[in-house]
Amino acid sequence: MKIIHIAEAFSTGIYTYIRDLTSYMIDVVNDKKFEIIIIYSKRDVLEESKIKEDFSDRVKFIKIQMARNITPRSDFDSLFQIRKVLKQEKPDILHLHSSKAGVLGRIGAFGIIPRNHIFYSPHGYAFLRQDISKSSQKFYHTIEKYIQLIFGGTTIASGETELEFAKKIGKTFFVRNGIDFKNQKFTPLQIDREKFTVGTIGVLHAQKNPLGFNEIANKMPEVNFVWIGDGELRHQLTAPNITVTGWVRTREELLSITAGFDVYMQVSLWEGLSIAILEAMALGKPIVASNIVGNKDSVKDGVTGFLINNTNEAVQAIYKLQDDSLRLKMGKASYQRCKSFFDKDKNFDELIKIYEK
Repeated sequence: MKIIHIAEAFSTGIYTYIRDLTSYMIDVVNDKKFEIIIIYSKRDVLEESKIKEDFSDRVKFIKIQMARNITPRSDFDSLFQIRKVLKQEKPDILHLHSSKAGVLGRIGAFGIIPRNHIFYSPHGYAFLRQDISKSSQKFYHTIEKYIQLIFGGTTIASGETELEFAKKIGKTFFVRNGIDFKNQKFTPLQIDREKFTVGTIGVLHAQKNPLGFNEIANKMPEVNFVWIGDGELRHQLTAPNITVTGWVRTREELLSITAGFDVYMQVSLWEGLSIAILEAMALGKPIVASNIVGNKDSVKDGVTGFLINNTNEAVQAIYKLQDDSLRLKMGKASYQRCKSFFDKDKNFDELIKIYEK
């Protein structure tokens, strides 16, 4: 079976998802059963030298630059290149990741790949973005609806709330995201154990809400805050009690730093089902997260942590979690929920069965 993945946003969560999926299919299921090609677009946060370290040498890569926003000239060029590759490779399965790839991939596959052999993972719909106008949100929703209606494809929803949106647009299967419980290798790094530590992971751009994170840190000067990652909005993290680590090279290093957190906090304005939250849950961390689509599918409010609607609620949640017994109880519940619902081996098996139908 020849499978092509197309990822416009080939970084952070989507990068991790495709890396783990392809690794599972080649190394665990059957290394001769699948031929895998990844068409990707480089984002600033992608360190291309890491690709060879992270992926099997049996995976073929084709680089086609795709613009994140609608850019007619660039989009037409990307579409032409995608269609050319699909004609040459003639895959059995096409799996598209993120909204832009979902549009370009389905148009590019028209007349080449059967509609029921095309799958689309939104990883957070573009119409849920909070950095665009209401009219733009409506426009993006219309695009999602009519692209699926005209060009086909089946949506793979990764969380319950995303599933509800997807079912209203078209044919949908439900396959949760997952993480690698078999590869939890790390050595905890203690950044400052004299202070209670709250941390997060992500690109410093509008989606991850660095201004909100900074506001919370300013309200809690006695707490140590850590941001793993980097990006164009790094200058918005001005609170003196915030440490920005920059990007780390390996998953082991990422887990080592995260293991030192007392609480994992994610105050994103919009999300898919966050891999970073799942990694923190697997480490037994209670979660404080914004009450939005995606986060609501991983965090069980009052059980594995707290879903918050503003910075004041975040501050109150962190104060509550400074109680050792509550933090331990929620951390254990976090781990158990992650293990039960978000183990990648079980979830990727479900996806492969869908491919093979």
